[in-house]
Amino acid sequence: RLMSSIKKLSIVIPAYNEEETIAQVIHGAVKHADVCVVDDASKDKTPEIIKGLQRAYPNRLFTVRHEKNTHIPGGVQDGMKFALEKGYDYVITMDAGMSHDPNELPKFLNYPPNDLVIGKRAKVEGVPFYRRIISFGAARVINYCLSKSVFHLLGPNLSDCTSGYRRYSKEAFTRIANAQLESVAFDFHMEALYLTYSNGGTVREIPITYIFSNSSFNKKVLKLAWAYASKLLKRKFGMKA
Repeated sequence: RLMSSIKKLSIVIPAYNEEETIAQVIHGAVKHADVCVVDDASKDKTPEIIKGLQRAYPNRLFTVRHEKNTHIPGGVQDGMKFALEKGYDYVITMDAGMSHDPNELPKFLNYPPNDLVIGKRAKVEGVPFYRRIISFGAARVINYCLSKSVFHLLGPNLSDCTSGYRRYSKEAFTRIANAQLESVAFDFHMEALYLTYSNGGTVREIPITYIFSNSSFNKKVLKLAWAYASKLLKRKFGMKA
């Protein structure tokens, strides 16, 4: 096994109004490693559920509470800051809505050391066709942004650049934890990949199952993602971003 001790790894789960699934996710994740749930100013029963489970999993389940919603970037970044403060060597990020199967955590736990291991959505359930097209297009754009030259179209040739089920090395999550992030929504996954790969980090992919659930992805989020990708393209061509 890669991890000689589960204390070396923290599973970071950003959560906003996830009362229906948060308990199931925590029960599944805490079997494999310590868990840090970043409660991003939930207005439902999510905080109470987490508090109750902390009594069931003392010294294994931790929480960071936001009084103001920060969306994915603030949630994941604060989870990484917590991991840095507590001396963890790896961070795994996953969704609070059961889109990511906790039973697949051993795939990440047992994978050889790399700076970023992305769970590529090889098997999907219930994902609308338009979402698949958007993910495919985003991957092509980000790969090109990460390429070493203007004429290198494929870049690292990653198949899924926007999946949020990931494992980060200490060097990678330390850089992200200390960064002045530009992303504001789902574009965080693009920025985290960029910060890792452009600084010489190794990136690999492993197949996962992805189950589509009620998503906060919308036209506004899509525009924000394209805005961030545009910044990367401008930087690539030496233009002001």
